[in-house]
Amino acid sequence: MKDLKLGIQMGYWGAGPNPQMVDIAKEAEKLGYDAIFTAETWGSDVFTPLAWIGAHTQRIRLGTAVAQLSARAPTATAMAALTLDHLSNGRMILGLGVSGPQVVEGWYGEPFGKPLARTREYIEIIRKVLAREEPVSNSGEHYPLPYTGEGAWGLGKSLKPITHPLRADLPIFLGAEGPKNVSMAAEIADGWLPLYYSPYRQDVYADQIVDAKPGFEIMQGVSINICDDVEQGLLPIKHNLALYMGGMGAKSRNFHNELMGRMGFEAEAAQIQDLFLAGKKEQAVLAVPTEFADEVSLVGSIDRIKDRLQAWRETPVTSLLVSSRSKEELRTFAELILG
Repeated sequence: MKDLKLGIQMGYWGAGPNPQMVDIAKEAEKLGYDAIFTAETWGSDVFTPLAWIGAHTQRIRLGTAVAQLSARAPTATAMAALTLDHLSNGRMILGLGVSGPQVVEGWYGEPFGKPLARTREYIEIIRKVLAREEPVSNSGEHYPLPYTGEGAWGLGKSLKPITHPLRADLPIFLGAEGPKNVSMAAEIADGWLPLYYSPYRQDVYADQIVDAKPGFEIMQGVSINICDDVEQGLLPIKHNLALYMGGMGAKSRNFHNELMGRMGFEAEAAQIQDLFLAGKKEQAVLAVPTEFADEVSLVGSIDRIKDRLQAWRETPVTSLLVSSRSKEELRTFAELILG
């Protein structure tokens, strides 16, 4: 039975920053948490909070989960990552993801087409920047360097980063849901950030990660709710699942909904989406199967959670990422998972 590492997912800001952000990071480090991650959607960015957290900590790894590809040119993302890696003395994890068409085209004003090809090209360029072996050029269709297309002056030149990256092998993780995307993560990345994973349905992703290189990390976000009534304790999980399955994506293309279908709940996923998009959000919550919500979270008494943690220890998952509202929760989670 393998040990699990423990990380914390700070997520993205709502109307403003979390006033406990630094205190939670410092306490997590003290308790032996391995990594802390931030996120971005269409509000707070993913790198700036990490710099703030990194300035107040010494050991805990600093990760993006995830930096959205369309938010920055690959060279700009590489610059941000190598800068934070230097400032934190080699603690940076660069987690990347394509987001979805509604955000990419609606917020960033970029086309969403060919997400797999774009991701592969994006990572190749970042690797070249970090290697700093030669001026960075790229002949791919998505991120040509130098740019010679419409509007170009024809004066662009390939460049090497002025700053020498601290680590050429700075770890790059990929947030991925679809089978082809997960296979690509196992092929070209150092780690995978799944959205949902069930330790009771390992076959869903088994073929995609079978050839992952040694040391490949899988960091899975999991909600923990310690309570006496499991059904009641699952309600917040179901609310979140209803939002993602029903509203985080278009009806014609919702990656989260499609994943739920691949995990064995196709009819239920369709029903949740129909109810949510019809404005019947509470009914959508009630339509989330208890079995599914229970499998992707840890809910119940301390003893029940400890028992269900054994299933996670028998998976390829290397680390659980939790969210916490207080130092007390951080301590409890550390006792549960790290012992």
